[in-house]
Amino acid sequence: MIRAIVIDFPAMPAHATGIQRVTDSCETRYSRSCYFSTTVTERSKTNATTERTKAMSNDKKLAGKIALITGGSSGLGLATAKRFVAEGAHVFITGRRQPELDAAVKEIDRNVTAVRGDVSNLADLDRLFATIQEQKGRLDILFANAGGGAFAPLEQVTEAQFDKYFGINVKGTLFTVQKALPLMSAGGVIVINGSMVSIKGIPGFGVYAATKAALRSFARTWSVDLKERRIRVNVVSPGTVVTPAYHTLLTPEQIEGFTAQAAATTPLGRVGTADEIARAVVFLASDDSSFVDGAELFVDGGAAQI
Repeated sequence: MIRAIVIDFPAMPAHATGIQRVTDSCETRYSRSCYFSTTVTERSKTNATTERTKAMSNDKKLAGKIALITGGSSGLGLATAKRFVAEGAHVFITGRRQPELDAAVKEIDRNVTAVRGDVSNLADLDRLFATIQEQKGRLDILFANAGGGAFAPLEQVTEAQFDKYFGINVKGTLFTVQKALPLMSAGGVIVINGSMVSIKGIPGFGVYAATKAALRSFARTWSVDLKERRIRVNVVSPGTVVTPAYHTLLTPEQIEGFTAQAAATTPLGRVGTADEIARAVVFLASDDSSFVDGAELFVDGGAAQI
């Protein structure tokens, strides 16, 4: 025969609640069983907190990823680095000037490593990827962002200007990608920073536009070259976004005029922000774009579409 046993716990004070009420009565009559109850309850709370933390981590689009952003110390690169870290990645950033790198690391605050170097210098690239190999052992995402340009009408273009910007934008991007590949495996992602000027005729921007058109061509070819390795390659092509680089090329008055002109010819009626470009790069770097390859994503307020 199975008998039911009913335990009559003593009355508890009206103000006591939850575990405290159980504990109060435990101290008088049922310490062993209540200790067990309290321990299980606390353990359940801990497990629930752990599960919530895991869930929050899993909600991040780049959780656990190792990323490299060239030219990551300012402008679009810095904005993207902050977005990547917010989405759970550890980010390596490069730049040519140590003070800017130091300031960027401080601004990003966590999960970031800065490596000084010039993407057009192959020895610097070797040192960069050796650092990533030593510290993390792999690379999941590459944002080939480093680049530059200058306004120069056709009659004023010099050999030095041509060599400089093709060296940074084209040569630098090609060898950055090439040297990244040994660290990348299936599921890796390469995003190249292009520009809407590659398909628009912007006066005085011929050399810069040509370098960006070359990058668009690279992405088409590389998406096929890397097909068997299942590494995706895409281009993000921003419209006008006023970054610190503009202040090295133009006066404040010229920037204001250029911005007003760009806004007037953009369907959205304004220029973009660095964070808007960064969010597009996160999309291309994440599984949200898992069926996007060899493509060019214009983030330009519609300027290149009319």
